[in-house]
This record gives sequence, structure tokens and C-alpha cells, in this order.
Amino acid sequence: MDNVVKASAAQFNITLGDIPANQAKAMAALNRLRDRGAELVVLPEMWSTGYDYRQLPQLAEETPRLVEELCRYSATAGQTIVGSMAEKEDDNIFNTAFVIDRGELKGKYRKVHLFSVMREDRYLAAGHKSLVVPTSIGRLGIAICYDLRFPELFRKLALEGAEILCLPAEWPKPRQEHWRTLLRARAIENQMFVIAANCCGIQAKLDFFGMSLLIEPRGEILAEGGETDTELLAEFDFEQMKNYRFQIPCFKDRRPDIYGTLPG
Repeated sequence: MDNVVKASAAQFNITLGDIPANQAKAMAALNRLRDRGAELVVLPEMWSTGYDYRQLPQLAEETPRLVEELCRYSATAGQTIVGSMAEKEDDNIFNTAFVIDRGELKGKYRKVHLFSVMREDRYLAAGHKSLVVPTSIGRLGIAICYDLRFPELFRKLALEGAEILCLPAEWPKPRQEHWRTLLRARAIENQMFVIAANCCGIQAKLDFFGMSLLIEPRGEILAEGGETDTELLAEFDFEQMKNYRFQIPCFKDRRPDIYGTLPG
């Protein structure tokens, strides 16, 4: 693993239920980022289908094919790719982020916090495990959208060795400032890099604002998207993260003997 990783987020308008159209957008973004030297790419949440609840059981049948095609692509492009799609298992549908590392499926994370406001809990099953996965470009901690509001998960990822947080999202208006503030907080309090890939445009009655972010461990924003399709690219310097953790040793100074396992 190099000390510097070229990390990126692909932001685009997801066409509800149209896998070919969304795959074309994703592959075009991956190709453009490959040409710019991106080693790690994060795609938005449910990037292949959006939240087309009624058709998700049928649409999820295509996910294994999409994962295989991304594996073949990433092997050729030399990229690590993270993005979430609908995953079917028995009678359940999960919102699953797949981690593909230079041709190999290294791990998958099923979203554990389901957003009841958008009826996710009625149509999707919740995951039960967190994920930190070693890859060719570092140890990735994975979370999805609404997870961002639960800091306990991110501290767990950090304590398990995550160096880069990858967060695919469909985060709508008007909560832009929550998005920006919480992402910076997760980077600062855990002293790790953050890549958050949001979608943009309108799906059904929801308006998504984009504003994908790449953030360094001090909370400084390295790249930020607007409200239209775009790709962000920045360098993540692991030596910088190591030095910052040395200067302010938050993990060493923790007091789990005081707060331990929190009630509730």
C-alpha cells in the first residue's frame, strides 16, 4: 500500500428502476476517474436502481451480474470500488454495499440503520454486522447514508482499524447542513479520511442535492461536489493521518472504564 491514495466519489442522478441507464452512468464515471488515476471510487447508495420499492425484488436479481462485471472492470482498471445495491437473499432484500478490490469481492456491508421516514424498514431487511475490510489501498470502514446519524458505529469502525470511511448515500434536501456537519464530525472525532458519495437530481418526489465530499482527518474538505453529475478526486496522505493521530492521541486518551458499554 502506498502512503498516498488517489480517492474519489462519483456523483450522478439515479434513474429510478432503470439498471441499464444507471450502469451506463456509473461505468462512464469509473472510466473518467480511471483516466485521472483514481485508485478508490465510491458510488452512491442504491446506484443501480434507486429506491424503486415495488420492483426491488425483481431488480435485485440483476445485482450478482453487476457485481461480477464490476469485478472484471476493477481488475483491468486497478481500482477499488465501493457502492450499494439491492441484494436479495431468500425472501429478504438488503441495501448492501459491496467492496470490490482489483477484481476481487473483499466484503459486503448490509445497512444496519433503516430510515423509517422513507419506509425503508417496510421494504428492506436490516443488516446485523459492521464492516472494516483490508484492501490494496488501506483498511476501509463501510457505512450507508442514514448510518451517519449514529456515531457509535463510526467509533467502532475506527477502533477496528478503519483508515478510510466510505459512505454511499441518497441524502435529500433540505438537510444539506446536517450532511456536511455530520460528515466532518465523523472525520474529526475518528481522525480518519471520509469519502461520501451522494446522488443528485430528482427521484419521484425527492430532490437530492449531491454535495459529495472528500474529507481529511482534521475535518478539512479536500473536494466537494455541486448539485449536478460530477466526479471528485483528491489525494489521501496516510502519513498525514498518522502524524495527526500522534499529535492529538484521542484513541490512547479514551476512558472506556468510565463510559464502557452505554445503557439503552
